[in-house]
Amino acid sequence: MTHAHDHSKSSIQRIQLALVITLLFVFFEAAAGFLANSLALLTDSAHNLTDVIALALSWYAIRLATRPAHAGKTYGYHRAGILIALLNATTLGLIAFGIFFEAFRRLAAHISVEAHTLTVVAAVAFVVNVGTALLVKRGNEHDLNMRSAFIHLAGDALSTFGAVLAGIGILITGFTALDPIVSILIGLLILWNAWGIVRESVDILLESTPRDVDIDAMIKDIQQIEGVRSVHDVHVWSITQSLRALSAHILMDDVQISAGAQTQRQINQLVTGKYNISHATLQLECVDCDPQMLYCDMKNGEMGNSHHH
Repeated sequence: MTHAHDHSKSSIQRIQLALVITLLFVFFEAAAGFLANSLALLTDSAHNLTDVIALALSWYAIRLATRPAHAGKTYGYHRAGILIALLNATTLGLIAFGIFFEAFRRLAAHISVEAHTLTVVAAVAFVVNVGTALLVKRGNEHDLNMRSAFIHLAGDALSTFGAVLAGIGILITGFTALDPIVSILIGLLILWNAWGIVRESVDILLESTPRDVDIDAMIKDIQQIEGVRSVHDVHVWSITQSLRALSAHILMDDVQISAGAQTQRQINQLVTGKYNISHATLQLECVDCDPQMLYCDMKNGEMGNSHHH
């Protein structure tokens, strides 16, 4: 618990620093975008503003997740981060479509761009975005909330690099359409990243089986444990990206409670070590049941397996 608390405290501090840096840069880049008449810079400053919002929401979600569980919320507030990740991804999608609209409008209007300002400011933006992305990178592979914040910032780093290339290209060729073209590419990148976060968030909220968990292989592994006859009524889901749960009925030989407890410990060790499932609820049974009911049918609020134990 202390390790988790320390990790949360570190994450909060890193997000706070990234938030302050990003907010200061938003004002600078927006002013430069207006002066240079550059959509790429204005686009990136708008995206950076969504980063500020995303970082603020992620910061709040981490603080909320540290609250203890209670009778009203027995799982605590862990899923606050998933809701924030979904909200962040949705705002990314809306920003992307706004970028497409403005980019096509500018392509049609042949608006000129101050390439020198575009190039210099985009280069500074690239450095800032890489720095803030690195601040929130640690732990993002196991935390969807942190990953949504990281993708916001990493996407900005790539987009500003594209703006640098656009500025250099305009200086060399005079082809000002490169600015909105780069903006369209930025929008596509943002949209792709947003879709990945939405898909994973929805999977968690629908309590889908984690993509890297092979249920059939896990059941075979459990059935290899001495005393286990079969497994049914299996559910595997994610509370958060890194916190997984399992519930299952385990049909066993008719043994003493102490022997059953030993089997239970072995199953827990297996699913934790091999499948990263840290919370397992196992119902041990010694009466035969319907072998077809591997998964539970919860239609009409009833358990699909009607047998009595």
